[in-house]
Amino acid sequence: MGGILFIIAAVVSDLVFAWIQQMLTPTLLILLFVLVAYGLIGMWDDSIKLFKRQNEGLKAWQKLLAQIVVAVIFSLVYLHEGFPMAFKIPFAHDWNVSYWYIIFIIFWLVGFSNAVNLTDGLDGLVSGLGTISFAAYGIIALFQHQTEVAVFCFTIVGGLLGFFIFNHKPAKIFMGDMGSLALGAALACVSILVHHEFSLLVIGIIYVCETASVMIQVASFKLTGKRVFKMTPIHHHFEMLGWSEWKIDVVFWSIALVAAAVSIITIV
Repeated sequence: MGGILFIIAAVVSDLVFAWIQQMLTPTLLILLFVLVAYGLIGMWDDSIKLFKRQNEGLKAWQKLLAQIVVAVIFSLVYLHEGFPMAFKIPFAHDWNVSYWYIIFIIFWLVGFSNAVNLTDGLDGLVSGLGTISFAAYGIIALFQHQTEVAVFCFTIVGGLLGFFIFNHKPAKIFMGDMGSLALGAALACVSILVHHEFSLLVIGIIYVCETASVMIQVASFKLTGKRVFKMTPIHHHFEMLGWSEWKIDVVFWSIALVAAAVSIITIV
């Protein structure tokens, strides 16, 4: 449950800065709500494992239901604030999908919260990836003059950098589901608020690949009885090939950094 450290750091920093700058807007508050709410879902899950001394935490349906409820609340605030109910299609006009956009929001938050959760399997991996992802969206938000979103992103970056000191190999603190679920959901929210939803597929390319590897592995084993990877999520595949944790971290961070740079250049 080490994620509580950077969540508290980000929330306190945001609220203090926003109060001083008179910037406590619904946009910032709903971002903080999602960060904390998904963090609490993860904390609940982690605490069951910890105190009952078992590998299984919340039942899958319980975790999914809680994630959906928080995503629906975000959707209602998004709708109330009059944000566009349309997808930003690169090099084309926006695609207005009306209230179907709410279904997308729910899918996006639940999907990426679990994608980041799957990625969190090596010391420091998600701390580094999260720093890159939020920094990229912070820059994009600054260019869009969305100050609240930018401040939120950069406070997460600051919290993760401080957390990384204790989370890199050999880790003394682990973020757990509390940290990874919160980061994934917050990233999804930010991509929606900057109105470049699908940019997360590029900026979050590692999260996508990690999740895809699990889906491919399960589908292949059920259909053919054979495994495509030695072990999933895919960072474990590279471990089985003999890569050190540091090598995997650095390679994955480098890919994420290039993807983030390409996205920023394309968008701004």
